Amino acid sequence: MKAKTVRSTDLELKDKLVTLNRVTKVTKGGRTFSFSAVVVVGDESGVVGHGLGKAKEVVEAISKGVDDAKKNLIKVPIINGTVPHAQKGKFSGARVFLRPASHGTGVIAGGAMRAVLESAGITDILAKSQGSSNPHNVVKATIDALTHMRDAVMVAHDRGVSLDKVFLG
Repeated sequence: MKAKTVRSTDLELKDKLVTLNRVTKVTKGGRTFSFSAVVVVGDESGVVGHGLGKAKEVVEAISKGVDDAKKNLIKVPIINGTVPHAQKGKFSGARVFLRPASHGTGVIAGGAMRAVLESAGITDILAKSQGSSNPHNVVKATIDALTHMRDAVMVAHDRGVSLDKVFLG
């Protein structure tokens, strides 16, 4: 079972700009500049989402990205500030690897991954980005890895057994 989607109403979401890209369109009349922004939003207690906004102005592109991110929220299981188990994620050419870490380790992750993990509220994690370093794809690969995270309660529910049966085998 994948992580469930969440509605953005009644959540106190904080947004982080992952990357801002200036795009140039060359026409007969000259160059036209526009901006694309990849934004991550989260409540820092298990809810995170990502979005892409494009506009002629920076502020408008960021606000469009935030609106898009609020439409793509997921719930991530967090246990003692870290993820429940190791997980790989993939999107296009980007591959990421997330591993739980002991308390006090901090977020060991690169730029685009760090924004997603901190917005989700993860405080201790070991993460590695492999393959493409394109921020769009790294964010989506990280979200993919987080959607496949399952805690013990979810595993017990999927198997239809009690929680102690999951640990005893």
